[in-house]
Amino acid sequence: MAVPTIRSALPADEATWRKLWRGYCDFYGVTISDEITARTWKRILDPDSAVLCMVAQVDDQVHGFANCVVHENTWESQPVCYLEDLFVSPSARGHGLGTALIEWLRNAMRAEGWARLYWVTRGDDQNSRRLYDRFAQADGFVRYVIRQK
Repeated sequence: MAVPTIRSALPADEATWRKLWRGYCDFYGVTISDEITARTWKRILDPDSAVLCMVAQVDDQVHGFANCVVHENTWESQPVCYLEDLFVSPSARGHGLGTALIEWLRNAMRAEGWARLYWVTRGDDQNSRRLYDRFAQADGFVRYVIRQK
């Protein structure tokens, strides 16, 4: 597989992004409504939104994405970037697309002046953790979630 091009998602990427998004949601065993998916895509394309999406493209085909949220925080004077969703199609794994997406974000962190780039993954997701451990070590925090019912 050729070296991937990392770029911002474009309106023409919607069908491919949605297919990859379904694969991502299936991997995590979650069902995201069509309404939320449509809203997420709309926010990705909105230049005034804090949500951004980078895609990994090889030979004119998108094979992966990184959905991120750039936000203010209380521990830093600069914004931070939360890598919320990272997914590469199973057929394209092992070719450096996930690495290229994270490298692009790490370079953007420096260029944009973000104080940090961070993400969360399942503790039992050893494949992803092997990739992530090449960039940073897990910090030992445990996530708690309260959902509105």
